[in-house]
Amino acid sequence: MNIPFSHTRKIDPTKGLFTGDNTPNDMDRVEIGPTKLAFDEWRQAGLELPDLQAMRQFRHQRLVDGVNSRNYGALIVFDPLNIRYASDSTNMQLWNTHNPFRALIVCADGYMVMWDYKNSPFLSEFNPLVCEQRSGADFFYFDRGDMAHLAAEKFSHEVKDLIIEHGEGNMRIAVDKIMLVGLRALEKQGFEIMDGEELTEKARVIKGPDEIKAMRCASHACETAVYKMETEARSGVPSGNMSENDIWAVLHSENIKRGGEWIETRLLASGPRTNPWFQECGPRLVQNNEIVSFDTDLISSYGICVDISRSWWIGDKAPRPDMISAMQHAHEHILQNMRMLAPGVSMRSLSENCHRLNENYQKQKYGCLMHGVGLCDEWPLISYADKFVENWKAEEKKKKYQEAQNTQVWYKSLRKAGYSAKDAMFSTEHYERGFERVLFSRRTIAEKCAHFKNTVYK
Repeated sequence: MNIPFSHTRKIDPTKGLFTGDNTPNDMDRVEIGPTKLAFDEWRQAGLELPDLQAMRQFRHQRLVDGVNSRNYGALIVFDPLNIRYASDSTNMQLWNTHNPFRALIVCADGYMVMWDYKNSPFLSEFNPLVCEQRSGADFFYFDRGDMAHLAAEKFSHEVKDLIIEHGEGNMRIAVDKIMLVGLRALEKQGFEIMDGEELTEKARVIKGPDEIKAMRCASHACETAVYKMETEARSGVPSGNMSENDIWAVLHSENIKRGGEWIETRLLASGPRTNPWFQECGPRLVQNNEIVSFDTDLISSYGICVDISRSWWIGDKAPRPDMISAMQHAHEHILQNMRMLAPGVSMRSLSENCHRLNENYQKQKYGCLMHGVGLCDEWPLISYADKFVENWKAEEKKKKYQEAQNTQVWYKSLRKAGYSAKDAMFSTEHYERGFERVLFSRRTIAEKCAHFKNTVYK
């Protein structure tokens, strides 16, 4: 059969050099993305495509702002999802989760460097926000064995050089999911290591306009795949030769067909295996007149997670009354909780005012009430009222910040009064420890310093 050239050419002249999401219209490109099938379906659905260049700029600025607002010199990430957020590039994502060979630094001035697999620095070159491509962040034992510390030391020196040039020498840096040998090497360089995950989760929680468009496209792709999955299950199960794995394979296949990437779990079960929940799919043949339940946990187009759950009754008989009652109760639970979502509503309010499940569902209720999504399951996680934890940490941070401000006032007042930097720092150290909480006259301060020297450090 002859295939028209128009069906195979790599650049469609009717669309120009770029696709609708502002990426090169070239099928030979390194940059991964949605397929023609996905683009066609989104066009038919009337969806607006994201501008990926604008989306990347937005994400980059979120991270830079997060670094500077916390007075860090840089952010270093090893988590492949955080690397994806910062660079929109991928490299063996699942393998990378348990073999962390990639790292990326976002400096205070926005300078971004990627450490990638030895032979693949080109995988992030499409993004002009990534200023350099390097290698050598692989400190895991399989790759480096007993010499991992040497690679970590080299990496730490590179980081220090970057901080001096692009982080104003600020040795406070945020790091996520680093190997222990890497952490020790950075500490040896004199870095104060802060929580990188706190920064990235709070950066990712705000979605820009193009991210929202990408999420709508990804959701459409996932729901289309789920529909295909349901169609196959309803036609195949009554024959008695369709397994849970067969049904799950349809979701995988349809996801990949649209430029999706992977699925986080295998949470699909049928019949008696649906209770208790959290059994993963297996070879069990689904029987006619049984329930099939699943949680997609699907990484769709643009690397966006679409985390939806569905239950189907498949068969020619009606489901049991207790199943119908449970479904109706679940539906009420979801609708009422969705109605609470609005700007300004606190996590506490969501937890305390959510729809309460009947007592017979309390023991096996899900691990959380709701949670965010983005490149995967993301913060915040909203717990049920009986699992809610007070945000004592925020109050503690606020207290420490105020104490730090007071300490600066104390030190500056001493210097302004004419005391040497040495004496001022000496007194400030004791101020931080709680020996003094007020400012004194010059004479009193001198007496206090002398007292501390004679009694504390004699």
